[in-house]
Amino acid sequence: MATIYKELSIELEAAQVWDRLRDFYALRERLVPGFVTECRAEAGARVVTFDNGLVAREVLLGTDEEHRRLSYAVLGGRGTPHLASAQVFDDRAGRCRLVWITDVLPEELAAPIAAMMDRGAAVMKATLEASS
Repeated sequence: MATIYKELSIELEAAQVWDRLRDFYALRERLVPGFVTECRAEAGARVVTFDNGLVAREVLLGTDEEHRRLSYAVLGGRGTPHLASAQVFDDRAGRCRLVWITDVLPEELAAPIAAMMDRGAAVMKATLEASS
């Protein structure tokens, strides 16, 4: 199994970042506009369309308010299993860290997924910091 680890330093309070991250169905509006072109709720999942045309059905596995962490699974597609989590940590006043981890099989999917995560992380950081 391949593990992809992304850590972002964000110039925004952790509580503000968590408020946007935990809003599972507002991904396009509040977290990664442009990178995600559509996000709609569908029978216990969100169906996400990315800027490259890829469509993924993601199911929320859990939200941990105390630790500011959410986890989700991508269902269907070539990557099975495809599990991910994102967690927000306090850093210092006006700044936090966001850690985004994805585990996927088969391992040959790691490179294209990591490239998408790089693009998504850049959009996320820019969007969050522009909101401050």
